[in-house]
Amino acid sequence: MKNKSLYITIAILLFISSSFSQEKKTFAINTIAFYNLENLFDTINDPNINDEDFIYTPENYKDKLQKLERVISQLGTGTDQKNSPVVLGVAEVENRQVLEDLCKQPLLAAKGYAVIHFDSPDKRGIDTGFLYQKGHFQPTSYKNYALIVTEDETDKKAKDKVKVEDTDDNVVDIKTKRIYTRDQILMTGLLEGEEMHFIVSHWPSRRGGEKRSSPLREAAAALNKKIIDSLQIINPNAKIFTMGDLNDGPFNKSVKQVLGAKGDEKEVQPLGLYNPAEKLMNKGIGTLAYRDSWDFFDQIIISEPLLRKDYSSWRYWKAGVYNAPFMIQQTGQYKGYALRNGALGPGYSDHFPSYIYLIKEAKK
Repeated sequence: MKNKSLYITIAILLFISSSFSQEKKTFAINTIAFYNLENLFDTINDPNINDEDFIYTPENYKDKLQKLERVISQLGTGTDQKNSPVVLGVAEVENRQVLEDLCKQPLLAAKGYAVIHFDSPDKRGIDTGFLYQKGHFQPTSYKNYALIVTEDETDKKAKDKVKVEDTDDNVVDIKTKRIYTRDQILMTGLLEGEEMHFIVSHWPSRRGGEKRSSPLREAAAALNKKIIDSLQIINPNAKIFTMGDLNDGPFNKSVKQVLGAKGDEKEVQPLGLYNPAEKLMNKGIGTLAYRDSWDFFDQIIISEPLLRKDYSSWRYWKAGVYNAPFMIQQTGQYKGYALRNGALGPGYSDHFPSYIYLIKEAKK
């Protein structure tokens, strides 16, 4: 017994000595985020798109920009992280100019944000795009991919029978039957010297009902997967982020089966995808509410190399949803929902933004 006690004592002393001799590691942190800006339109009627119902007065446009500036400047910040997102995917923007105007807001201008944007064929005129901080990220290439879907892929008889509290619609060309929706944008670049790939998209809406419109989002997921596969053929260790308002949650077929995104890090195989939104949703956290039920449309899904535990390069740390009290409706029928645009003027958005933290061991 005495010998056994001696061995235990020595083991404890060795552990304590080893712990104190190890140098404490420090980590750098960067935030990647996505935000649906809910109808960020300008003050001008564009005859080429259906923007009549979304034009802002100069006063409301200024108000909307200031509200979005407030959110983005604080998004992802806290005890662990002081900087706003170095890369931010956005949806529901009318054109490049509204993003340029947003970047000119004082709190964002101080961060040095720049814009990547393409015009999409969406008939309402809403596009996707990126904001990025030039001091942290340098794009090397960017390209848009059109989503070609037709009305034959959904039940046209169901169109508009199911009413939803959403201004999004799947507009059909009478002659070609093509449903005009948003392009998917791929942006490749260097995040503080390390190559990263970012895809942003806004998948077709649930207009006509979730089930009947599901094939449209499955087609969007298939295009997304095709882009990801093309990157992984070139480099199996590519660090890829695919983000957007998917109009589906993490458990829907488009995400779980077509993309093949896993909600458990241990299940993600090489060339696989991890979706942190699944765990968040299981905890009751969502990005938008409908009929008092929360869902998680605004997802950031990442490739397997970002999960590896060698922190000599950027790796995934954790994920979250930013829903500060000022962004939440405090009274009335929609108390607790995201404070959206309304009859009294612009809100922030009907969606809360999602974000992830990347970490890397800091150099000495």
